[in-house]
Amino acid sequence: MTTITRLYDTHTEAMAAVSALEAAGFDADDVSILSNNADNWHQGHRHEGRTLGDMNGDGENDIAEGAGKGAATGGVLGVGAGVLAGLGMLAIPGLGPVVAAGWLASAAAAGAVGAAAGGAAGGILGALKEAGHDDDEAHVYAEGVRRGGTLVSVRVHENDRMRAQAILDESRGWDAGARGAAYRQGGWSRFDPAGVPYTTDQIAEERARYR
Repeated sequence: MTTITRLYDTHTEAMAAVSALEAAGFDADDVSILSNNADNWHQGHRHEGRTLGDMNGDGENDIAEGAGKGAATGGVLGVGAGVLAGLGMLAIPGLGPVVAAGWLASAAAAGAVGAAAGGAAGGILGALKEAGHDDDEAHVYAEGVRRGGTLVSVRVHENDRMRAQAILDESRGWDAGARGAAYRQGGWSRFDPAGVPYTTDQIAEERARYR
């Protein structure tokens, strides 16, 4: 299978892409989302009338918070009622607080368990590379989340590649090549696991830059 990833400037665009993938018949087990939560958007947010993280349909967020709890201990995130119902908190140094669900989140969290701060952030890079992205793509996508973005990744068979790409692109997703070039114009070179997470004001400026 092939992994296709896109970076979104807002979590709402990313969630729309996830919903579109599922509506098009892509298996929820093959879809993953990882989003910056510096502005605490996850608190109380509803998508298409549903409370995020509500695994059992009782209207409450059931996903435990913590560094990989659930994701690293059995792949809980994103199981059951669709990917977005499984959104939960992860603590990843270098990125700041993130909300995530699905296989990529589980892989990143598993790489963070028991690791030092730098190793935890390296879990994101390692998960992206294991998924099939090269070193440059992994660094761009990790930096994108640090700057306030949201990643959506989907594993597809080759004959579904073009259909999945079209869905992700229609939701305003950016590939690593385009966004990496923009970052480098500002002097950026690689994602720094020890870097200070962006503030909410810095993230707002970053998002405005690409609108």
